[in-house]
Amino acid sequence: MDTAPAHASRPGERPPARRAAVWFAVTLAGSALLGVLAGLIWDAAAPRPLLREVGGGTAQLVNAETTAFIAADAWFCVIAVVAGLLTGLVGYRFASARRDDTAGPGSAAGLILGAVAGAFLMLWVGEQIGASGYGQHLAASPKGTLFLAPLALGAKTALVFWPMATAIVILLTEWGTRPARDPGAPDAPDAPAAPAEASELDA
Repeated sequence: MDTAPAHASRPGERPPARRAAVWFAVTLAGSALLGVLAGLIWDAAAPRPLLREVGGGTAQLVNAETTAFIAADAWFCVIAVVAGLLTGLVGYRFASARRDDTAGPGSAAGLILGAVAGAFLMLWVGEQIGASGYGQHLAASPKGTLFLAPLALGAKTALVFWPMATAIVILLTEWGTRPARDPGAPDAPDAPAAPAEASELDA
């Protein structure tokens, strides 16, 4: 009789712990790279307030009542939520739902930590793109020159939107698929009925 464990690793297959670590690293890196793309999108979509050079390397807002700062924060939140939904749906479905239970926790942790890294990378990329040009304008432009302010996130609490959306999607996905993974659990005690039939044949 073959007594090998049902979940034993086949030859050439990674051990469960190593497989979980690999998926953790893959999902972490993938989410972080998505943050770079999200930062580029934020830089392209978010509005910026208009500034006027007033001399001495300083600038002032042309319109003090501009809503560009609020709109930039709103764009950041929208892009972060969309990225979080993509990270949770696509990443978790691909990395966890098609793997065994040992890889699932590592993938989920990698996706959530990657979402945190992605949010900070999105912020850094979006702000750095316009920061260098802003410094050049202040240093070289004559008085009265108009130019756009660099992109900045006013509400830093918006950084939680990405990992929060990812975590919610993972929890809902796990909760929704859990009953389908173990549909016959209540009927398990009925299995030992086979020996009784064998004893009747012997009689």
